[in-house]
Amino acid sequence: MANMTRKLIGLALLAAFVSTAQAQQSATPPAAGSSGGSVATPKDMLEMGITTGYFFIAGDVKPDFGYAYGLHFRKATDYMFSLRLDLLSGQASGKNEPTNIAREYDMTWYSGTAFGVFSLNNFRFDRVNRRFNYYAMVGGGLNFYESEFKSAGTDGNPRMGTIQREATPHAGLGVGLAVRLGKKVNVAIEQQGFVLFGKRADQIDGITKEDGVRSAFTDIPSYTSLRINFNLGNSSNRSEPLYWCNPLEGVIADIESIKKRQDQALADSDGDGIIDAIDQEPDTPADVPVDTKGRTLDSDKDGVPDYQDKEPYYPPRAGERVNEEGVVVNPIGGPGGAGGGVSEARVQEMIDATLARYGITEQRRTVTDFFLPMIHFATDNSTIKYSDYGTLAGIGRMMKGDETLRLMVTGHADQTGAESYNDQISYQRAKSVIDHLVNQYGIGRGRFVLQWKGSKESLVPQGASYMNRRVEFSVAGPNDVEMDPPAGGGANNPDGY
Repeated sequence: MANMTRKLIGLALLAAFVSTAQAQQSATPPAAGSSGGSVATPKDMLEMGITTGYFFIAGDVKPDFGYAYGLHFRKATDYMFSLRLDLLSGQASGKNEPTNIAREYDMTWYSGTAFGVFSLNNFRFDRVNRRFNYYAMVGGGLNFYESEFKSAGTDGNPRMGTIQREATPHAGLGVGLAVRLGKKVNVAIEQQGFVLFGKRADQIDGITKEDGVRSAFTDIPSYTSLRINFNLGNSSNRSEPLYWCNPLEGVIADIESIKKRQDQALADSDGDGIIDAIDQEPDTPADVPVDTKGRTLDSDKDGVPDYQDKEPYYPPRAGERVNEEGVVVNPIGGPGGAGGGVSEARVQEMIDATLARYGITEQRRTVTDFFLPMIHFATDNSTIKYSDYGTLAGIGRMMKGDETLRLMVTGHADQTGAESYNDQISYQRAKSVIDHLVNQYGIGRGRFVLQWKGSKESLVPQGASYMNRRVEFSVAGPNDVEMDPPAGGGANNPDGY
C-alpha cells in the first residue's frame, strides 16, 4: 500500500509540472520575425539536469559522509521565473559518542520537490546571452526515508530500531550558480535544504521524544551538489531557456538589423565615392573618375572614358571619328594626319564657347572680380571678425596659387560719423585686411593696392547699415596705385579702430 501511494504521488507531481510547462508554452506569443509580427517572447527549450553531491543531516548526531544523486526538469515561464521538478535519492549516516550517551544511524532518502526558481541577474541588459545565472528557489514536496538507529537508552541499555518509510511533507530552499558552456549545456553548483513537517520531522537520526532528549529544531537534510544540465529541443526554432536570454533580445536584434541595413545602404563596393544604393556602375575600376551617379566620366562624350582617353576634353565635331584612345583620326579644319590632336585655335574656340554660355566676354579682371567677396565690420571697429577668416583664407590661397595676381583692397565706412573720421576708419579697415593676408599667408606687401573711400560709395542709403562698413577686393590693373593715408590719420587708433 505504501509503495502504491508513493507512485501515485510521484506521478501526480510530474503530471502537474509537465502540464504547467505545456500551458506556458502554448500561451507564448510567436517568436520575433515569425508570422506573428512584433517582437515577442520566443519559444524556449526545456532543461534536464543530472546531479550528484554531498548529502547530510543537520541534527543531533554528528554527520558522516553521505551522498545523493538525482534528476530534475526545469521550464521557464518568463525571463525571471521558472518551474523545476527535482527527484532525489540519497544515503546519509551519523555517529556521535559523548561520554554519557552514544548514538548512530544510517538513513535512506527519496524525495520529489516542485521548486519555483527566480533568476537574480536577468535585469542586466548588457548582452544577449548570460554567461552566468544566479538563482534562488523555494518549493515543497514529499519525501520517504528509512532510518536505522542505535543509541544508549536512559536506563543505560542499548536501544535499536528502525524508522519505517512513510510520506512526509517538506519545504525546500536553495541557491545556485550556473555557468553557460554552450547553447545546449551548462553546469551548476547548488545548495539545498529541506525542512520536514509532522511527527517524523525530528526522527531522521533516530532520536525520539522517549529518549528525553530532543533538539531545539527539526533534523534538516542538506544537499550540496554539482549539476550538468542539458537543454532539450530543436535549437533552430527554439531559444535557450529564457533565464539565459536577455528580455530585450528582440529589440537588440532589431537595432543590429537596422545598423546592418545602414551599413549596407552606405556601402561603396568599388570605392569611387558613390554609395552602392545610387551607383549606376557599382564595379568601376579603382581610381577612375566618375560622375555623381557613379558612372565613368566621359567629358567630351566621344564614347571613350576619360581614364582611357588621351584627349578627354576634345569633343569631336560632326563628321569626326575617334579611335580606342579617344583621339580624333580625321580632324576637320585642324592639322592633317591621323591623331592631329587639338589645335590652338580649337582650344580658343572651346574657351570662347564656354565663356559665352555664362555671358562672360571681358578679360581676366572681370572674371576674377565676379568671384571676389567682401567682408564687413562692426560699428567703430576695424578688427576682422572670426567669421571672415575663412573668406580671407580663400583669397590667400588664390594669391599663392597665382603669383602674378595683384589685388586692390578698398575700405569703406557708413554715413554716421564725420567725413574725416570715416576716411580714417575706412583706411584702417583696408590696412587690417592687408596686414592679415601678409602675416598669415606670407604674401608680399607689394601685391596689394590699398585704397579708402570713406562713406562716399555707400551700397545702401541707410546711414548706419553694416553693408556700408566693408572692405572690397578687385584685381588691380597696371595703372592702379595705392592711396596715401588720410590727412591727420593713418596710425592705428589706440581703441582698435
